Amino acid sequence: MCGIVGYTGHRCACPILINGLKRLEYRGYDSAGVALINPCGEINIYKAKGKVAELECFMQNKPKEGCTGIAHTRWATHGEPNKVNAHPHYSSSERIALIHNGIIENYSPLREMLIQNGYEFKSTTDTEVLVQLIEFVRESEVCDLLTAIRVALGSVVGSYAIAIIERDNPGTIIAARKSSPLVVGVGDGEFFIASDASAIIEYTSSVTYLNDEEVAVMSLEDGLKVVNLLNQELIPAFIKLDLTLSQLEKSGYEHFMLKEIFEQPKTIFDCTRGRINVEGNNIALSGIIDNRERFLNARRIIIVACGTSWHSALIGEHILESLCRIPVEVEYASEFRYRNPVIYPDDIVIAISQSGETADTLAAVELAKSCGAFVYGICNAVGSSISRAAHSGSYIHVGPEIGVASTKAFTGQITVLIMMALALADPIRGDVVRELNKIPGKIEEILRTKDSICELANSLTDAKGFIYLGRGINYPVALEGALKLKEITYTHAEGYPAAEMKHGPIALVEEGVPVIVIATDSSVYDKVISNIQEIKARRGRVIAVVTRGDTQVVSLADSVIEVPPTIEYLNPLLSVIPLQLLAYHIAVNKGLDVDQPRNLAKSVTVE
Repeated sequence: MCGIVGYTGHRCACPILINGLKRLEYRGYDSAGVALINPCGEINIYKAKGKVAELECFMQNKPKEGCTGIAHTRWATHGEPNKVNAHPHYSSSERIALIHNGIIENYSPLREMLIQNGYEFKSTTDTEVLVQLIEFVRESEVCDLLTAIRVALGSVVGSYAIAIIERDNPGTIIAARKSSPLVVGVGDGEFFIASDASAIIEYTSSVTYLNDEEVAVMSLEDGLKVVNLLNQELIPAFIKLDLTLSQLEKSGYEHFMLKEIFEQPKTIFDCTRGRINVEGNNIALSGIIDNRERFLNARRIIIVACGTSWHSALIGEHILESLCRIPVEVEYASEFRYRNPVIYPDDIVIAISQSGETADTLAAVELAKSCGAFVYGICNAVGSSISRAAHSGSYIHVGPEIGVASTKAFTGQITVLIMMALALADPIRGDVVRELNKIPGKIEEILRTKDSICELANSLTDAKGFIYLGRGINYPVALEGALKLKEITYTHAEGYPAAEMKHGPIALVEEGVPVIVIATDSSVYDKVISNIQEIKARRGRVIAVVTRGDTQVVSLADSVIEVPPTIEYLNPLLSVIPLQLLAYHIAVNKGLDVDQPRNLAKSVTVE
């Protein structure tokens, strides 16, 4: 949540910063701001409520000179979204400017201490407290900026990713992180800082990721120096980014979400490429190969995740238990560590996160490690915090996902979980492996029916509420379908196991209420038909996702969406596609911002 970008070098900083903010806008879009050190050594700060376009408009006739600057796009935590609370924030003397992701939990007592020492505050943010604290230390201890930052951060409780400039050091940016991501990029006589590498990929592919409680000093005069809070110098490890600009563009699609839905045949192929063979007798998933005995001898597997990733975890639970006969528990990462969970050293904890930076999931990882459990990460972002904190893991390799509502990451996560189960199964299910190779082509078949799904969406746009139902492995798909609709259309929708309808939710069914049922061919197909009949008896409107060639459900449902036949374990990879498209088209019909829905951010880096 929130986006950070900074630059110091020989070029004009402002275009680089604005471009970076646009790349990061999916991380937060309540307000945005830029701080530039101008040629006179003064810091100019420009801020605006709303999206980056509003900031650009505000800055149109403002002086924008300067080769050093920092910029921020905000997802509000402390203080409502407005111009005053937007970042960057000045210190009292206006010598220092700071941007911040995260939450300073002890900001209130620090604020009171600073007020007692004569400091005044313009905003209600925890971030302004931090910049004032740094200046207070700088003046009271008569020390340099790096020392002041280290001392101040030693007094802070909470999470942070910060970037700081000072008018007396126009060619320097200092950045630090704890539980919130930061990447440093190095170019030819220039430095970049960002909360996500996508913001700087146009300018450099050589980056290093900061670890917790590390501080980076980027100086045009002295180069890059990385230290910890004790001022011990560290040697940064650089990697080459595997990102392309085309992955960050819409490529002719109206929205990133639509592009990412249509990318799924390719992203699932990329996810499986080099990991499965056509013959269906081998899965080459290195993280499992290297730790197979540990998995097979585990007391249990605990999967921790949030949101869409939690839904993929529920599918993983079903497949791992069925194919591997290992007990699996799925936990909300946000609740896991707060209930004093029982974790054994012979447990395996699988952490699933698209960004690899989800704060709740990262906290669950650290708890699991402290209890001696083996941690396996499933992430999309290479070099992310969870991927580095885990003992082992697998990347889903679906490319950057810009749309806030996850689509291709969900199917990528399911694909990796299926491959994990197949790699652990004895004997390997060759029929499933061979069918997995066919899934990209079958998704393409579904995408070719987009026009009929769009027509169905037109008839559902004005509905006030939806119920989504599934059974067995398709129950999590119902949850995911409902979540997509809530996220981007702001329409109330609930997902349930179909058999649970008669235990309460059926009271919501009345004439015309849309009930979306995943009724593909499965071991519980007959049971789902019974549930559909219960809905029809109460005059609910049944929209069914069925396997092509179905006749029984077709005769009962008001509308049907067909998907190609497949093995039951792989059904979610197909049945979720029309639900993604349905939510997308309803949102477009409502005139809503599909890629940046209200109150949401892509990477949830605060608890």
